[in-house]
Amino acid sequence: MSPSFNYLAFDLGAESGRALLGRYHEDFLTLEEIHRFANEPVQYNGELHWDVARLWREMLNGLSIVSSRSIDLDSIGVDAWGVDFSLLGEHGTLVENPYHYRDPHTDGMMERAFVLVPPSDIYAETGIQFTQVNGLYRLFSEQVRTPKILQAAEKLVTIPDLFNFWLTGIAACEFTNATTMQFYSLRQHDWARDLLARLGIPTHFLTDIVQPGTVLGGLRHEVAKNAGMRAIPVVAPACHDTASAVAAIARASQSVFISSGTWSLLGTEVREPVINKDGQQLNLTNEGGVCGTLSLLKNITGLWLLQRCRQDWQLSGYNYTYGDLTQMAAQSQPFCSLLDPDHRLFLHPENMQESIAEFCSQTSQPAPQEAATTARAILESLALKYRWVLDRLESLAGKRFEEIHIVGGGAQNDLLNQFTAEATGRRVVAGPVEATALGNIGMQMLAARTIESLDGIRDLIARSFPAKHYLPREQENWEHAYSHFQRLCEAS
Repeated sequence: MSPSFNYLAFDLGAESGRALLGRYHEDFLTLEEIHRFANEPVQYNGELHWDVARLWREMLNGLSIVSSRSIDLDSIGVDAWGVDFSLLGEHGTLVENPYHYRDPHTDGMMERAFVLVPPSDIYAETGIQFTQVNGLYRLFSEQVRTPKILQAAEKLVTIPDLFNFWLTGIAACEFTNATTMQFYSLRQHDWARDLLARLGIPTHFLTDIVQPGTVLGGLRHEVAKNAGMRAIPVVAPACHDTASAVAAIARASQSVFISSGTWSLLGTEVREPVINKDGQQLNLTNEGGVCGTLSLLKNITGLWLLQRCRQDWQLSGYNYTYGDLTQMAAQSQPFCSLLDPDHRLFLHPENMQESIAEFCSQTSQPAPQEAATTARAILESLALKYRWVLDRLESLAGKRFEEIHIVGGGAQNDLLNQFTAEATGRRVVAGPVEATALGNIGMQMLAARTIESLDGIRDLIARSFPAKHYLPREQENWEHAYSHFQRLCEAS
């Protein structure tokens, strides 16, 4: 009988976290959700922070559940969102609770940074798109507002690296997540210390950078003891959730991928960074990938608009599920209102529906009045924004991509997947839904040499988790809508 292997992936997203168990047996991979928990930010002192202590407690609960089932793990890996960081002081103590990327104190900081360092210099060094949520502008904000906190910090780690530190006692930054911060130099293959110095930001707290697939160490003694486990190896997979998702996609360099969730990240896998004036003008980003790859992509505000509307409706007593909203949208009239998902009005609104109404007012459109029409407007607009970005990505790459591979939670949304096929005129392949956790587990397997290559990992995942296909049907109406959408983006 062939041996079985067990891998635990902690996958932390903007809305929730999960502990997922991957079992590899007889050349087949299965995935089981062991523990799910909410990720709810906390607001105090006029600031928005991640509740990392709560997330850590839930991760420990996940380890205890695994132990209670007498599952002997081969390794553990953590992935999470990018751009945010934690500061550690003496003895590894948190200097402050990490800021949430939607905290408003970075408003205007990107523009202030440009006074000191031109955008062209920042892009030439980092190859990362400009958005105020990037770690660079949070760090610059800290230097402007609270410089003593930076002086007290001894180590800077990204969010998944923080949990790796608490698991193992090893403080390091994993490559894929480090690149999202916009102060990693793709030219020097190290932190962009000169860039930080030009912004007046100290660099004494920068930690070593490790590659995806690095075994950091075993569980700390107290963590293992409390969970009833041995010192299980902890692997830094691709700690950036998008990079883990891309690691799970077959033919990633021959197709376009969309990692669809709170954010939608649309791009393709490349071997060398694409850093030039056209890339900067299109605000494309070069984020770290696994096994010597990069992802040339663009961040798009994704299902955040629908998530935030759903929260507003819940406060008004309407407890719609995402399935309810999708079904209502499918039955609603098409193309009544279109939105630019990346407009500043939608970054951190007090009320998303009011922000949508304001956008419609600014662009001379009727504002959607009901949940059904609002959901329809959001999903149609997302599909059209995918087309907008795809056109520009193909222009830069100099080739046409015939297939779009959608992974992540958004891959479950049949309506959005079909809208994407219609808007782009391309074949859409959706799944696996849990691509991030599967890529995380795949990199653990690669670290253990259970599987010998990235292609082998991708083949295993494709074989174990079949995808769903969508073809375009009604393109004419979508072409008219796209022309209108482009004008709206230009006007807004």
